Amino acid sequence: MDATLLTCLEFWMNPVPFAMGKVPAGLLDFHELSSHVLFETSGSSGKPKWVALSKDALRLSAAAVNKHLQVSAESSWGLVLPLHHVGGFGVCARAFEAGCHLEIFEKRWHAAAFSDWLSRGHVTHTSLVPTQIYDLVKARIPAPPTLTAVVVGGGHLDIETGQAARDLGWPILASYGMTEAASQIATQSLDQLEKPYQPAPISLLPIWRAEISTDDVLSISGPALFTGYILSESDANPQFSFAPRTSEWHATMDQCLLDFAGITPIGRADFLVKVLGELVDPELIERELVGLSEGKLIPGSFVITAIEEGRAANLLVPIFEFSCEADVVASTLARYQKIAAGFRRLQSPVFIAKIPRSALGKPLRKDLAAICAKTDFT
Repeated sequence: MDATLLTCLEFWMNPVPFAMGKVPAGLLDFHELSSHVLFETSGSSGKPKWVALSKDALRLSAAAVNKHLQVSAESSWGLVLPLHHVGGFGVCARAFEAGCHLEIFEKRWHAAAFSDWLSRGHVTHTSLVPTQIYDLVKARIPAPPTLTAVVVGGGHLDIETGQAARDLGWPILASYGMTEAASQIATQSLDQLEKPYQPAPISLLPIWRAEISTDDVLSISGPALFTGYILSESDANPQFSFAPRTSEWHATMDQCLLDFAGITPIGRADFLVKVLGELVDPELIERELVGLSEGKLIPGSFVITAIEEGRAANLLVPIFEFSCEADVVASTLARYQKIAAGFRRLQSPVFIAKIPRSALGKPLRKDLAAICAKTDFT
């Protein structure tokens, strides 16, 4: 759809439900969906699932983010993220809520073209994912002076890359959010730009309450929370059902620390895997490898995945893109194997042309596991 339609009052006042992306027949046939927008996602089972967010929730989220980032009618939001994801949709909602200009990046992503676009459009605020920050840093592109804030979401941005971006003038702020929360739950404040970059803690936005369970899993409550899910058994023969949210609290699958300073994401509870009876976090190992490589391994150029194995339950397999230097990979893995506990040891590396990713740059771990399942590690 045309993103500018989301900055029109007619869209926000229309009670007819709307789904982002391809709309299967029967998806919107529920009376509970009046004045709702649906976003496709997937659960741990991989079955199709749509998150229903009321337009009021989306506007409340947008207003909270605008206030936090000091957006005014004179500001300009820049849309780079896909519109069918809540992060991209949220940028349009913020422009509408602030009554400010919306600039749309319509070309295929390219770091230099993006920077030129920001300057021409006098963009003050935008949202990016870590992969795009890596590209800007790798190309050593300085930020245009018009920028006030770059919200970074969709994954963890390491300290080294974040500080390198800051050194180039990019006003990056870590954020934490999810589709069920209409985008952002926590976002670093503008005064963080005066300090060295740290990926956490991340300030909780005032519209949210948060609690941590005994196993460190985060639950959230607030007025921008989703209404329910539209569930389907399969893509081939979808039989949709509406599952309303039944509690004021939503238990996420994210493990976090929580204190007065905000949220510190630790990792996805559903990414944890059992190896020899011990729980292992593949994302944590990825960050360790970046450190052991002394910055020579670029975050996002490799992924640790797990494949099922009878005796150990799972094997941990590092997958690298061909762009990674073989000697750097070998020396980094050798350092890691010397210090890793037995249950955290890695199998021989697998090299592929390109790591499959979602539209927001997140690695498709199930696809990677399927690739590794064809390799004999015995």
